[in-house]
Amino acid sequence: MGVERRSGRKTAFLAATATFSLFLIAALVAAWSVFYAPGPAARDGARTTIVSLPSGAGVGAIAATLKSAGVIRSTDMFKAAATLTGADRKLRAGEYEVPSKASLRSVLVLLVEGRVVRHYVTLPEGWSSAQAVDILNRQPILTGTVEETPDEGSLWPETYEISRGETRASVIARMRRAHDDNLARLWAARSPNTVVRTPEEAVILASIVEKETGVAAERPRVAAVFTNRLRMGMRLESDPTIVYGITQGRPLGRGIRRSELDRQTPWNTYQIDGLPPTPIANPGRDAIAAVLNPPASTDLFFVADGTGGHAFARTYAEHLANVARWRAIERQRAGLPPAAPEPAPADAAAAADGAAVPPGVTVPPGARVISIPPPAPAQ
Repeated sequence: MGVERRSGRKTAFLAATATFSLFLIAALVAAWSVFYAPGPAARDGARTTIVSLPSGAGVGAIAATLKSAGVIRSTDMFKAAATLTGADRKLRAGEYEVPSKASLRSVLVLLVEGRVVRHYVTLPEGWSSAQAVDILNRQPILTGTVEETPDEGSLWPETYEISRGETRASVIARMRRAHDDNLARLWAARSPNTVVRTPEEAVILASIVEKETGVAAERPRVAAVFTNRLRMGMRLESDPTIVYGITQGRPLGRGIRRSELDRQTPWNTYQIDGLPPTPIANPGRDAIAAVLNPPASTDLFFVADGTGGHAFARTYAEHLANVARWRAIERQRAGLPPAAPEPAPADAAAAADGAAVPPGVTVPPGARVISIPPPAPAQ
């Protein structure tokens, strides 16, 4: 009898073990199929689902977020899969774009490898602060409003990475910090040949240089022209300063009218002496560096040359010849016949108010040359 009872218990144990094994195998097969099977389809027929996982979130919170977004079917299955695969210790925060019907395995791989969606916004060199606000307002992933336009010239042109839900004000703050940090470094490396006396003056003059040319290689030469003019007391006579007095930093969209050239504004350098009171744009690194380290030059004039760059001149006669060539190019492009040549006036040295004109340099007839104090020595 004892032998029979032991045999019966053994048979029952083996049967139970076999049944458990079958259930275990079935469970593993089911789990395996769920792990690799297609997940839920994205809502509204979309191809992907955007999910943002905050920094510091645990597996449970991540699972709940994914379930709420419709990316996974079961939080328990996600947590189990993450634990069994060791992914629970490697999940990364960030914004994810999960493909429609992505399997549980695919979702875990996405989060472990940190394939986050990255967003960028660029403030181009020479754009105004008003345009910078426009750029940020067009970014749908940003939140909040910019209460007032930042001071002109206070933002650093650069490409910035932004995050979904970040405020526009915080991006502006980052642009300001980048401006202050970079300007401090550039100011520390300035040459004693610069005409500007403060970092603020450097930004003002650099903004004019930035708006005058889109050719990077020309910035030092343009900076040298304006440096020479300031040293002599000649007016800068920069067209972009006229535009800024009209639009406060937005594109004019047409040519400048004669009445606007004659209009008195604080920025119109055809009407004021020296620098305007504020920058007219947000200059970049190269323009500021050019102003702070201008090359040696006797150029006083420049005009468009028809190739996207400019023709530079030391004398007014040379400048008139360059202007004539540019006018001829304009007429040719407009399909007009060549204009009759005009006699060029003789150069005249204008040394009004006792201002000293460097040897070998001539200025246009009637140009106002005033005396200004020399720049303070670099500190």
